Amino acid sequence: MATTSNTSRDTTSASAPAALQRPPAEILYADQLTRLRAQDKDPRPPGWALGLKAARSFILGDAALDIAPKIVAPVASIERMLVTLATGRGLMLVGEPGTAKSMLSELLATAISGISTLTIQGGASITEDQIKYGWNYALLINEGPSPRAMVPAPLYLGMQQGQVVRFEEITRAPLEVQDCLLGMLSDRVMAVPELSGEHGMLYAREGFNIIATANTRDRGVNEMSAALKRRFDFETVFPILDFDRELALVQESSARLLAQSGIPKTVPAPVLELLVSTFRDLRGAPAKGDGGNGGGGGSSSDGAMDRLTAVMSTAEAVNVAHAVGVRAWFLEQREGSPADLVDCIAGTVVKDNADDRAKLRRYFEQKAAKRSGSHWRAYYEARHRLP
Repeated sequence: MATTSNTSRDTTSASAPAALQRPPAEILYADQLTRLRAQDKDPRPPGWALGLKAARSFILGDAALDIAPKIVAPVASIERMLVTLATGRGLMLVGEPGTAKSMLSELLATAISGISTLTIQGGASITEDQIKYGWNYALLINEGPSPRAMVPAPLYLGMQQGQVVRFEEITRAPLEVQDCLLGMLSDRVMAVPELSGEHGMLYAREGFNIIATANTRDRGVNEMSAALKRRFDFETVFPILDFDRELALVQESSARLLAQSGIPKTVPAPVLELLVSTFRDLRGAPAKGDGGNGGGGGSSSDGAMDRLTAVMSTAEAVNVAHAVGVRAWFLEQREGSPADLVDCIAGTVVKDNADDRAKLRRYFEQKAAKRSGSHWRAYYEARHRLP
């Protein structure tokens, strides 16, 4: 499957407050959700805000309802995800960093529950209390354990309200935190031993489920137990394979970001071609056409490049395109150039691995130097700007 970056958002929605840097999907696409609910006459799974066909239209677009696609993905893959969630099984989205797993989980949660903000961010410091419930300690001391003293966390709220909970980068959470999901995914119940009576057990309402994401590069950090894996259906999210679709996505997404930044110019198409070609070459993606040129006029004789350890995703390409436009406009009030791209791409490619720096320099000598076109020539001649 191929997806968009999480920066590909409809920022023109009138319902999105201008002060928010990144409105959640339920705010950003509120008008579209309203239209879909109004025309959705199909049967819905218990607890769902939309039926499966309407949810699919929300994610993949519907020209008849003037709903643009928000993700680049095979229809069959999205349908599998929706069916999985409708059966009550958890959904695990796995893939390389930057393949928009988080955006996809957000769109799925919004389509199903109408809300995407019940989110847990996995990390080494996260605790069971942070995902289930905590306590207001002032009330706890004065009154003892009581529902009034409880501070619900995302899992508690999701079960209580019948909504989808998103667990981002689950494999970065400690194993004991991961395994506390077992009861919620199998028996649909959460024990609250501090409370007595009816408040001691929380039973999930219809509509509750969990969508988790995991990066393949984190494999082995905190490997999920076999018991927890059995409670999820896994779906792999792949980078975008088609050059033209990736180029169009980067162009559209970067234009939106530049408009948000108050920049009246977009990045020129030849510069975006350089950017997308470079990213695809350096991550070993299929090039445009049969000539292996990545859209830049080269030939299959260019040869394969070593893959980098840095993340060369579509999301990163959008960020670089945004940086090119910001650099050119705010420093010199002009459009971005190939030289700007060299400056901006270095921070993405060259991080803490000296081999990546050498591979990037080899790329300019072995690939960029052989490509035809004035934009490729300017790109190659700006290689001295690399760190």
